[in-house]
Amino acid sequence: MTDGVAELARADTTTGVALELFEAGEGRPLLVLHGEGGLQRAHGFLRQLAGRAHVVAPSHPGFGRSELPDWVDGVDDLVYLYLDLLDAHDLQDVTVVGLSLGGWVAAELAVQRPPRMGACVLVDAYGIRVSEDREVRDLADIWATHPDELARLAYHDPALARVDYGTLGDEEVEIAARNQQAAALYGWKPYLNNPKLRRRLHRVTARTLVVWGEDDGIAPLAYGRAFADAIPGSRFEVLPGAGHHPEIEQPERLADLVARFAEEGAR
Repeated sequence: MTDGVAELARADTTTGVALELFEAGEGRPLLVLHGEGGLQRAHGFLRQLAGRAHVVAPSHPGFGRSELPDWVDGVDDLVYLYLDLLDAHDLQDVTVVGLSLGGWVAAELAVQRPPRMGACVLVDAYGIRVSEDREVRDLADIWATHPDELARLAYHDPALARVDYGTLGDEEVEIAARNQQAAALYGWKPYLNNPKLRRRLHRVTARTLVVWGEDDGIAPLAYGRAFADAIPGSRFEVLPGAGHHPEIEQPERLADLVARFAEEGAR
């Protein structure tokens, strides 16, 4: 696969789980946790970040080329796995960047107040329950919505959702299927949230930036504001020209926001 990330990715077994890991760049460490589309979808964003920081970006278990142990079946397992990863790589004062599904993981991680975590950036994150009505969905159903409608909801430019599977190699098709299965494993029930997380976010002490695509129809702006409001001292930034995936639609602008926020902690 020549997507700009995979050729730099390697197998990492320091946590006891064989993870596909992209690592590049120098400077302040950033742990980037990808969304439900997998690591490869964020390659442009990761490349931009690596020009300004030391980027460590694993594929979650079950995604990409990462193994899926039988004991991993929820977001809480990812939280403890990445706590181990921070220790194993001796990363200090890390800015944890979470994209969509990865934002949920990053938020749960921040609640734990790990001493190695200096800051947190949540980008169109899932993870909380906002409505008190159990019959009301806070988020669009990414598995039940027709692909054309989902593209319109997820992107400022729906054309970016199109993937021509006929041009992909066998391994790439297999990875795409694995990514879909793994996303369902972590987000199926309860649907892309931990009902208790919102009430725990007051525990977050790391500097936090919440970034939201202005045209996100999957997790609307009101959801993002509720996320930010629940985290003491957090900053909320709206990114024009982007839907649910700013890392795909606005990789340079998002990378600049993240890098500048991480650098603020060094002053």
